[in-house]
Amino acid sequence: MKLIIRILLTAVVVFLIAKFLPGVSVAGYGTAIVVAVVLALLNLIVKPILVLLTLPVTILTLGLFLLVINAIIILLADSFISGFGVDGFWIALIFSLLLSIFQSILFSILGSD
Repeated sequence: MKLIIRILLTAVVVFLIAKFLPGVSVAGYGTAIVVAVVLALLNLIVKPILVLLTLPVTILTLGLFLLVINAIIILLADSFISGFGVDGFWIALIFSLLLSIFQSILFSILGSD
C-alpha cells in the first residue's frame, strides 16, 4: 500500500514540476503516473549498474557524479515515454534535483514501516 502511495506522490510531484519548470512537459495525469513507475523501475534496475560502473568517478567527485546519473535516468525515462519530454541535460539535472528534494520531504512526512 505504501508503494502505491509513494508512486502517486511521485506522480503528483512530477506533474507539478512539469507545470512550473520550463523545458519539461507531461501530457497528463496518467502520463505522470507512468513516469513515476518508469522512474522507480529505472532507479531499481539501471541506477545500481551505472553507480557501480562509475564508482571511481563518483569517489573522485565526492559523490557529485550521482547527480549526473540521476539526470541520465531522467533522460532515459524521457526516451521511453512518449508523453513526457525533457529539453536537455541541464533541465534534466534541475528536474532530478527538484524531484529528489520534494520526494525527500513528502516521504519523510509519510514515514517508513
